[in-house]
Amino acid sequence: MSDTATVLTATGRRKRASARIRLIPNGTGVFKVNNKEMDVYCYSEALARTAEAPLVTIERKGQFDVIAKVQGGGPNGQAEAISHGLARALEKFDSEFRLPLKRAGLLKRDPRRRERKKSGQPGARKRFQFSKR
Repeated sequence: MSDTATVLTATGRRKRASARIRLIPNGTGVFKVNNKEMDVYCYSEALARTAEAPLVTIERKGQFDVIAKVQGGGPNGQAEAISHGLARALEKFDSEFRLPLKRAGLLKRDPRRRERKKSGQPGARKRFQFSKR
């Protein structure tokens, strides 16, 4: 790793997932998630594409080292949390990245959450069967 002064940190969230990102400029393209390589942790191509979308958007893939610590949520939520945090860290690194990242919708926090189950019914929206007689 390089000097701690050049390390940028950011947090990304999605549903119940939270990702803490450490971005190291002038790196070798190392992308680790919870001390595992990206292709091991993000087991499908779609998850990996989602997680590294900010780097692809600004056309700087392989020029930064990314270390992510993720907890909570499922695989999709975690990949989107990594993407959100990475976009925020890249914006801190260079404010010129803000416009392309914003146009791609990578800086916006997705507020959608799981709806809670209500009492007197089997799920959040589902109702018990109505019997007229």
